[in-house]
Amino acid sequence: MRDRHSVLGLIGALALMLAAVFTAGPAQAAVASDDGTVGRVLTAPPAPQDAQSASTRSPAANSPSVSPSARSIHVAPGATFNCPSGNLCTEVWDPTTGSWEIFFLYTCNRYYTSYWNGAGWYYDFQTGGVTSYFYGQSGNVLHSFRPDSALHSYTWTPVWSVRNC
Repeated sequence: MRDRHSVLGLIGALALMLAAVFTAGPAQAAVASDDGTVGRVLTAPPAPQDAQSASTRSPAANSPSVSPSARSIHVAPGATFNCPSGNLCTEVWDPTTGSWEIFFLYTCNRYYTSYWNGAGWYYDFQTGGVTSYFYGQSGNVLHSFRPDSALHSYTWTPVWSVRNC
Protein backbone atom coordinates (compact mmCIF):
# COMPACT_ATOMS: atom_id res chain seq x y z
CA MET A 1 0.00 0.00 0.00
CA ARG A 2 2.85 2.33 0.84
CA ASP A 3 4.40 1.86 -2.64
CA ARG A 4 1.05 2.64 -4.23
CA HIS A 5 0.79 5.95 -2.30
CA SER A 6 4.34 6.89 -3.32
CA VAL A 7 3.61 6.21 -6.97
CA LEU A 8 0.32 8.14 -6.80
CA GLY A 9 2.09 11.03 -5.07
CA LEU A 10 4.81 11.06 -7.73
CA ILE A 11 2.24 10.98 -10.54
CA GLY A 12 0.29 13.81 -8.85
CA ALA A 13 3.44 15.94 -8.53
CA LEU A 14 4.32 15.36 -12.19
CA ALA A 15 0.78 16.25 -13.23
CA LEU A 16 0.98 19.53 -11.29
CA MET A 17 4.33 20.39 -12.87
CA LEU A 18 3.03 19.64 -16.36
CA ALA A 19 -0.11 21.67 -15.73
CA ALA A 20 2.03 24.62 -14.62
CA VAL A 21 4.12 24.42 -17.80
CA PHE A 22 1.14 24.20 -20.14
CA THR A 23 -0.97 26.86 -18.46
CA ALA A 24 1.92 29.34 -18.44
CA GLY A 25 1.82 29.42 -22.24
CA PRO A 26 4.66 30.09 -24.65
CA ALA A 27 7.31 32.66 -23.87
CA GLN A 28 6.59 36.09 -25.32
CA ALA A 29 8.61 39.20 -25.95
CA ALA A 30 9.00 41.52 -23.01
CA VAL A 31 6.38 44.23 -22.63
CA ALA A 32 7.55 47.81 -22.90
CA SER A 33 7.94 49.27 -19.45
CA ASP A 34 6.46 52.54 -18.23
CA ASP A 35 8.90 52.62 -15.31
CA GLY A 36 10.88 55.85 -15.42
CA THR A 37 13.93 54.11 -13.96
CA VAL A 38 14.20 51.93 -17.07
CA GLY A 39 13.98 54.69 -19.66
CA ARG A 40 15.04 58.20 -20.54
CA VAL A 41 13.06 61.21 -19.44
CA LEU A 42 12.64 63.58 -22.38
CA THR A 43 11.04 67.01 -22.69
CA ALA A 44 8.57 67.64 -25.48
CA PRO A 45 9.53 70.62 -27.66
CA PRO A 46 7.42 73.75 -28.02
CA ALA A 47 4.49 73.56 -30.42
CA PRO A 48 5.52 73.80 -34.08
CA GLN A 49 5.60 77.33 -35.51
CA ASP A 50 2.79 76.53 -37.94
CA ALA A 51 0.55 74.87 -35.31
CA GLN A 52 -2.86 76.45 -34.96
CA SER A 53 -3.99 77.67 -31.57
CA ALA A 54 -6.57 75.63 -29.66
CA SER A 55 -9.32 78.12 -30.48
CA THR A 56 -8.75 78.01 -34.24
CA ARG A 57 -8.11 74.28 -34.81
CA SER A 58 -9.78 72.95 -37.91
CA PRO A 59 -12.53 70.36 -37.37
CA ALA A 60 -11.18 68.58 -40.46
CA ALA A 61 -7.82 67.89 -38.77
CA ASN A 62 -6.88 64.28 -38.07
CA SER A 63 -4.87 62.66 -35.30
CA PRO A 64 -1.66 60.91 -36.31
CA SER A 65 -1.70 57.11 -36.14
CA VAL A 66 0.26 53.99 -37.06
CA SER A 67 -0.78 50.61 -38.38
CA PRO A 68 -0.38 48.16 -36.81
CA SER A 69 -1.25 50.12 -33.72
CA ALA A 70 1.35 50.95 -31.10
CA ARG A 71 1.08 52.41 -27.64
CA SER A 72 0.98 56.21 -27.64
CA ILE A 73 0.39 59.09 -25.26
CA HIS A 74 -0.29 62.81 -25.69
CA VAL A 75 2.11 65.26 -24.11
CA ALA A 76 1.75 69.03 -23.87
CA PRO A 77 4.53 71.20 -25.33
CA GLY A 78 7.31 71.48 -22.73
CA ALA A 79 6.06 68.52 -20.65
CA THR A 80 8.26 65.53 -19.84
CA PHE A 81 7.70 61.90 -20.74
CA ASN A 82 9.60 58.64 -20.44
CA CYS A 83 11.02 56.73 -23.42
CA PRO A 84 11.43 53.19 -22.04
CA SER A 85 14.40 51.02 -22.94
CA GLY A 86 13.78 48.96 -26.09
CA ASN A 87 11.61 51.61 -27.80
CA LEU A 88 11.92 53.89 -30.78
CA CYS A 89 9.99 56.92 -29.48
CA THR A 90 8.57 59.29 -32.09
CA GLU A 91 7.00 62.70 -31.42
CA VAL A 92 4.34 63.75 -33.92
CA TRP A 93 2.25 66.91 -33.62
CA ASP A 94 -1.47 66.20 -33.17
CA PRO A 95 -3.45 69.21 -34.45
CA THR A 96 -6.69 67.86 -32.96
CA THR A 97 -5.38 68.10 -29.38
CA GLY A 98 -2.69 70.78 -29.70
CA SER A 99 -0.16 68.38 -28.21
CA TRP A 100 2.58 65.96 -29.19
CA GLU A 101 1.57 62.34 -29.72
CA ILE A 102 4.39 60.07 -28.62
CA PHE A 103 4.43 56.66 -30.31
CA PHE A 104 6.36 53.90 -28.55
CA LEU A 105 7.48 51.56 -31.34
CA TYR A 106 8.61 48.53 -29.36
CA THR A 107 7.64 45.40 -31.28
CA CYS A 108 9.78 44.83 -34.38
CA ASN A 109 7.51 45.77 -37.28
CA ARG A 110 6.96 48.05 -40.24
CA TYR A 111 4.52 50.72 -39.05
CA TYR A 112 2.52 52.60 -41.69
CA THR A 113 1.96 56.22 -40.73
CA SER A 114 -1.15 58.33 -41.21
CA TYR A 115 -1.34 62.10 -40.71
CA TRP A 116 2.30 62.46 -39.71
CA ASN A 117 2.89 66.00 -40.93
CA GLY A 118 5.41 68.73 -40.30
CA ALA A 119 8.30 68.84 -37.89
CA GLY A 120 8.75 66.21 -35.20
CA TRP A 121 11.33 64.30 -33.22
CA TYR A 122 12.57 60.80 -32.55
CA TYR A 123 14.68 59.12 -29.89
CA ASP A 124 16.02 55.62 -30.51
CA PHE A 125 16.39 53.83 -27.18
CA GLN A 126 16.29 50.33 -28.67
CA THR A 127 18.68 47.59 -27.66
CA GLY A 128 20.60 45.02 -29.65
CA GLY A 129 22.21 47.33 -32.22
CA VAL A 130 19.23 47.34 -34.61
CA THR A 131 18.96 49.61 -37.64
CA SER A 132 15.70 51.53 -38.13
CA TYR A 133 14.33 53.04 -41.34
CA PHE A 134 11.97 55.79 -42.46
CA TYR A 135 10.37 55.07 -45.86
CA GLY A 136 8.75 57.31 -48.46
CA GLN A 137 5.59 56.75 -50.49
CA SER A 138 7.25 54.41 -53.01
CA GLY A 139 9.00 52.39 -50.29
CA ASN A 140 12.29 54.21 -50.80
CA VAL A 141 14.51 54.61 -47.74
CA LEU A 142 14.48 58.23 -46.60
CA HIS A 143 16.65 57.76 -43.53
CA SER A 144 18.33 54.92 -41.65
CA PHE A 145 19.83 55.09 -38.18
CA ARG A 146 20.97 53.11 -35.16
CA PRO A 147 20.45 53.86 -31.46
CA ASP A 148 22.73 56.71 -30.40
CA SER A 149 21.15 58.21 -27.25
CA ALA A 150 20.40 61.53 -28.97
CA LEU A 151 17.15 63.32 -29.66
CA HIS A 152 16.77 64.03 -33.39
CA SER A 153 14.45 66.41 -35.22
CA TYR A 154 12.82 65.11 -38.38
CA THR A 155 10.22 66.36 -40.89
CA TRP A 156 7.51 63.68 -40.95
CA THR A 157 5.59 64.82 -44.04
CA PRO A 158 7.41 62.56 -46.55
CA VAL A 159 7.39 59.54 -44.17
CA TRP A 160 4.88 56.84 -45.11
CA SER A 161 6.24 54.06 -42.89
CA VAL A 162 8.75 53.33 -40.14
CA ARG A 163 10.59 50.08 -39.51
CA ASN A 164 12.12 49.93 -36.06
CA CYS A 165 14.33 46.89 -36.64
